[in-house]
Amino acid sequence: MKHRKIQQVINKQKVNLRIFEGEKVSTVLFQPRIYYWYNWNKIRGSLPEKYRKKSMIEVYDDLQISPRYFPEVLGLVDVKAIYSKKVKIKEEVKADTRITVIYTPNGEIIKEEKWSFTNYDWRISRYPIKNPEDVEKLIWLFENTEWLFLKENFEDASRIFRNKGEPQFFLPRSGYQTLFIDWMGLENLIYGLADFSEKIEQLIKAINKSYDSLYENIISYGKVKIINFGENIDANVAPPQYFEKYCIPFYEERANQLKKAGIYTHIHIDGSFKPLLKYLKGLPFDGLEALTPLPQGDVTLEEIKEAIGEKILLDGIPAIFFLPNYSLEKLQEFVERLIKIFYPKLILGVSDELPPPANIERVRYISQYCINLDKVGL
Repeated sequence: MKHRKIQQVINKQKVNLRIFEGEKVSTVLFQPRIYYWYNWNKIRGSLPEKYRKKSMIEVYDDLQISPRYFPEVLGLVDVKAIYSKKVKIKEEVKADTRITVIYTPNGEIIKEEKWSFTNYDWRISRYPIKNPEDVEKLIWLFENTEWLFLKENFEDASRIFRNKGEPQFFLPRSGYQTLFIDWMGLENLIYGLADFSEKIEQLIKAINKSYDSLYENIISYGKVKIINFGENIDANVAPPQYFEKYCIPFYEERANQLKKAGIYTHIHIDGSFKPLLKYLKGLPFDGLEALTPLPQGDVTLEEIKEAIGEKILLDGIPAIFFLPNYSLEKLQEFVERLIKIFYPKLILGVSDELPPPANIERVRYISQYCINLDKVGL
């Protein structure tokens, strides 16, 4: 199906908000995250010629798609950790290795990272927290940590995002996910929960409590409307027993805190999540982001719809459909079925990011398809 290019005049920011407000909109908002595709190809000099001198937000404009996260699109920091004067940190970089030493009254915390020439960022190569003594060190660190919301960056993003989409950002992860991703890795965390669970649980509480002032500041600021819990939940690392015990109570406390202030929330769940389907409808979020269906994920579109009920689905198109392995007809067929099942509780996007080898013109194709839907009526 050929799409006639139509000049986009829709205020995508208003559409974005109306979907969360529960109002039926006459269009499908297409909001793919392209930052990984853009940055990976820009670094390697493989961006399409017409985009090589364009910023990421200019690429969004050219494709007539809506941006979601301003830290990704604009490179602006949203939230950062602030340590008390007691905390001393030393960082040393040698070749492709970065060593960070954090000095605590209970001993040093040493984190080792390696530079990834594939992703062009630092990846943890040695997790520092392994035993009860290490846990004590990290409890002390989080007891001396607060989180700052950078309002001035949100103000800048709001000006740039005007009419394009509601500026959003990720909140720091729950204690369980923070330990798995940043400090312990999966093996150390699971052994810790088996061998010294009381200590781990004390640490999880310390991490969660360190966010108190952050949530208070975001709420008192009064201009944030939609926030993501950037958990990256996968049932292989957050199986039902741990998801239920350590994650859901955190979500209920914090999402409800934001909801009382009139702030909408959604959570990032990707990877394998079939074992968690039974929890999705009851989660305290307005939307669920990045749920990836077959043929890339482990569930069907129908199973997702049954599991989430009236919650908003953000994304939904498996990233592999933007690769040459799949035909353009297969992509369109899937998008049509996706819209039929989830509209109007849908913000269309890529589950969860556009991959670097993707054909960017497929993004334009879906953009024009959504614009044409608006013109002819859904």
